[in-house]
Amino acid sequence: MQTETHEGPSVYGEPAPRRRSWLIYALIAAGLIAAALIGRWFASAGAAKNAHAGRPVAAVGVAKVVTADVPVTVTAIGTVTPTDTAIVRTQLAGNLFHIYFHEGQQVQAGQVIAEVDPRPYHWALLQAEANLARDTAQLHDAQLDATRYRTLLRQDSIASQQVDTQMALVKQLRGTVGSDRAAVGTARLNVEYTSIKAPVSGLIGLMQVTVGNYVTPSDTNGIAVVTRTDPIDVTFALPQTQLTTIRKGASAANGLPVTALDQDNQTVLAHGTFSTFDNQINTSTGTVNAKARFANPGAVNKQALFPNQFVNVSMLVNTLHKVNTVPVSAIRHGAPGDFTFVVQPNNRVKLTVVKTGPSDGVNVAILSGLTTGQTVVSEGADGLDDGSQVKLPGQGGKGGSGGDNKAGGAAVGGQGHHRHQHTDNS
Repeated sequence: MQTETHEGPSVYGEPAPRRRSWLIYALIAAGLIAAALIGRWFASAGAAKNAHAGRPVAAVGVAKVVTADVPVTVTAIGTVTPTDTAIVRTQLAGNLFHIYFHEGQQVQAGQVIAEVDPRPYHWALLQAEANLARDTAQLHDAQLDATRYRTLLRQDSIASQQVDTQMALVKQLRGTVGSDRAAVGTARLNVEYTSIKAPVSGLIGLMQVTVGNYVTPSDTNGIAVVTRTDPIDVTFALPQTQLTTIRKGASAANGLPVTALDQDNQTVLAHGTFSTFDNQINTSTGTVNAKARFANPGAVNKQALFPNQFVNVSMLVNTLHKVNTVPVSAIRHGAPGDFTFVVQPNNRVKLTVVKTGPSDGVNVAILSGLTTGQTVVSEGADGLDDGSQVKLPGQGGKGGSGGDNKAGGAAVGGQGHHRHQHTDNS
């Protein structure tokens, strides 16, 4: 007898396989919920343990908000430019006879630095003087004859035409004598030109020719180059937005002071005064060229500024008087903008957004957000959040502050201007 097996509907009216699938899904969901609850329990237990143990208090360095004068400066990269640069060329063609300078020597305007062979020009001068003497004698003789002819004409002894002819000869000889005098002057000038003189006072460069070379006025390189190094200029570019402010300062009696520093921006090379702007703005960069003049005394090896040298320029445009200042290291940057941590009486810090102004490299002006006398964290603020507990200098314990608590003093370098993202502790 055969028995037939039929899979009928379950008690709930669903097929058996579907019932098993729902059971599996339910077990998986229950496992996930249990795992989440267990993880949350462990997290709560760990947080409670940490809270019971206490978070380590950060040791920080602090500084007071103090009132001070802050200079407003404009900085740029400048190029040292001589006030005068002259290529020394001969004005006569000839062989270079002598050189009277050493390369790198300081020369004075009018000083003889080289000489072209003067002998041909001396002979030319003698010839011009001889021609002048000859034509002067002829003029003198013609003038005597003209005087005699006028006397005879009054006596009606000669015709008036003869007198007129003689007077014309006198005028002609006067012109010849005048031309001879000019030739003599030119010849004397050529003799002077054989001595090549420095056109300006300054530093003479390397020799471009040596004795024995044939030189001409058309030589491109000339004999040498002389640059005036005292005083000396520095040219630099400034943003066009600074034009109005700088013009106002430049119109003052003493002008705007300018400082030139070396390429490392550490050593002051010279102090000068702003001179002028260029007459147009560079449309491609939005800047305008400016020039400052510096005294640059001393021997060649003692002059602070050298032609074509690159320097860092700092120009004092204005001074903010009696503004709140804090060390540069006390200012942080993050999502709120510029901010600092203000130490509260309970040794907790408060994140305070501030508006910063100009800086002198050590302290920065605070235009709003702080008041005089407040205490701010100047170092050790990297791990702080709003409300964090801190340990101030002199409170004992391990992990000192790393600096004295001096009002307005700068903290140890490297703490300021780090990125700090504020974290909500809720």
